[in-house]
Amino acid sequence: MRTIQMTLDADLVKSVDKVVKELKTTRSAFTRNALRDALNRFNVSRLEEKHRRGYELHPVNKAEFSVWEKEQDWGDE
Repeated sequence: MRTIQMTLDADLVKSVDKVVKELKTTRSAFTRNALRDALNRFNVSRLEEKHRRGYELHPVNKAEFSVWEKEQDWGDE
């Protein structure tokens, strides 16, 4: 692991300190988890945007998936 310095607002540090005390963890562990979560959300958002753009460029036509309709099994028979 690397040690880094960050500049944070005093109110943010105060809020984090309350949470880490309640969670019985450290600022560093809390921050690592928060950064991992933020990176995951960013990556999901980027993939969703890529997916949306793909469908804008190549919309689904009505018959595109109809060849699979007979293969569907919903378990109700």
